[in-house]
Amino acid sequence: MTQEAYLLGQPVSSLQYMLGELSYAHEQLPFVAVDGVFGEETLEAVMVFQREFSPPVTGRVDQRTWDDIVYYFRLWERERAHPRPLRAFPPRPFQVETGQQDDVMALVQAMFRSLSGILEGIGPEVTHGYHGGQSVENVRWLQGISGMEQTGVMDRFTWNMLVRLYDLFIVRRRELEQPDWYMEENRKK
Repeated sequence: MTQEAYLLGQPVSSLQYMLGELSYAHEQLPFVAVDGVFGEETLEAVMVFQREFSPPVTGRVDQRTWDDIVYYFRLWERERAHPRPLRAFPPRPFQVETGQQDDVMALVQAMFRSLSGILEGIGPEVTHGYHGGQSVENVRWLQGISGMEQTGVMDRFTWNMLVRLYDLFIVRRRELEQPDWYMEENRKK
C-alpha cells in the first residue's frame, strides 16, 4: 500500500496499515496484519491506541479516533518512514566520460564531498558537474577499492558502489545518531 493510499477506499485495511506502522514507533501498540477484517487483533490495537493517545477507550473508531490515528501516522511517517527512493542515475546505458559535463556528476561530486571527511583516499570535491581532475581521481579510487578497472568513467556499476558507501557511512550513521524522542515531543495534547 502506498503512503497516499491509506486514506482511500478500504477503511479497515487502511486502519490496520496505520496501526501496524505505528507499532514500530510505540512498543505498547500490538502489530496488526492488514487483512481487511476488523477482528480481535484490530480491536485490541484500537483500544490500546485509545488508552495511550486518544481516550476514552471504546474500541470504536469514530471520527476523533480516526483523525488521531491519521495524525500520529503522519507524524511517524514524517519522522521515521523511509524516504522515497531517488532515481538519480539514468536507467538506460549511460556513462560520464572524463571531460564531460552532466547534472548527474554534480550529485556524484556532492556524495564524494560528504565521504571525503570519513574515508581516506577520497579527495575534496567541488560540485560543478564537470567530470575532470579530482572527480576522475575519486571515481578511480572507488573503482580500485571495488575491484573494477580504474577507468575514471562514471557508469552504473560505479554509481551503485558509491551509493552503497554513501548509505553505509552517511545515511546509516545519521540513523544511529537520531534519538527516539520524536513522538513524545510531538505528542498531541
